[in-house]
Amino acid sequence: MAKKVPSTKSEIMVALAEAAGITKKQAVTAYDALVAIAYAGAKTPKGIMLPGLGKMIKAKRKARMGRNPKTGEPMKIAAKTTAKFRLCKAAKDAVLK
Repeated sequence: MAKKVPSTKSEIMVALAEAAGITKKQAVTAYDALVAIAYAGAKTPKGIMLPGLGKMIKAKRKARMGRNPKTGEPMKIAAKTTAKFRLCKAAKDAVLK
């Protein structure tokens, strides 16, 4: 039987701690630091590259016309800034394999 893939933050922290040979508390600290670095890096103009995983960037969406799903009436959707994550080739190959 295959190992269960961690799906909650708690399970991920336990798996990370076991893989790195550290305590769960140290794993939580390291994970939280990585997330904070990724958030700060995504705000920069070039975004942040997480080797082996992908690139997180801040992108601008233009204003556009859409439709109200309830009435079908055309409506203007305002421009906004959003976050995007692009998987790197190694991650795509690992997932789609």
